[in-house]
Amino acid sequence: MLYKSGVRFKLQTFAGKMVNTACRDEESGIQDREGKEESILALLGIVGTILNLAVIIFVYLYTTL
Repeated sequence: MLYKSGVRFKLQTFAGKMVNTACRDEESGIQDREGKEESILALLGIVGTILNLAVIIFVYLYTTL
């Protein structure tokens, strides 16, 4: 049995036959990592928006007083 590992799948060779078996563990790990990255980016976007609003309010108050 010969194993060749790829990024998202493994190729297994059995006596001249090549079988493509998807690795669910690797795919779920990649999806979990991407989901975590998206959550962090969304949180950073929300924090950035709040900070921008705070700066706009501060500048408005500073220029009007």
